[in-house]
Amino acid sequence: MTALSFCAHDHAACVADRMRHAREHCAREGLKFTPVRARSLEILLQEHRALGAYDLLAQLSRENLGSQPPVAYRALDFLVKAGLAHKIEALNAYVACTHSGTDHTPAFLICRGCNVVAEADTALSPGRLDVAAAAAGFEIEHTVIEAQGLCPSCQETAT
Repeated sequence: MTALSFCAHDHAACVADRMRHAREHCAREGLKFTPVRARSLEILLQEHRALGAYDLLAQLSRENLGSQPPVAYRALDFLVKAGLAHKIEALNAYVACTHSGTDHTPAFLICRGCNVVAEADTALSPGRLDVAAAAAGFEIEHTVIEAQGLCPSCQETAT
């Protein structure tokens, strides 16, 4: 499977499709998709890379949508809880979910050169972690897989 962020695609159509999906999802779930939340998601979609809360806040501030940190943090918290974005723990940053609306186990491919993050949908089969968890009597509810490396563009630049 090709990770969308690393391949050529119609980016404008990609953003428009994900925004339409987000509006429909929020309407269906009874969630308030405010202008700040919508613009925050749109910014994440347009960037196709991990953004910190303060990066998002700078853009929102330029557009007169808020200038205080809680504005960005609340929007990001909403997007994550609604399944429209993910927090990339290794970068303390956020990306738009490219598989929202589906039950999936995402793995994040993080380029250490340009911070582009591609989300791959991985169906994890039972393995060592499951065995270790079962032995400890632990029930896994959520896993986060983050792999760091170089995207195709940064690999070309490096050679």
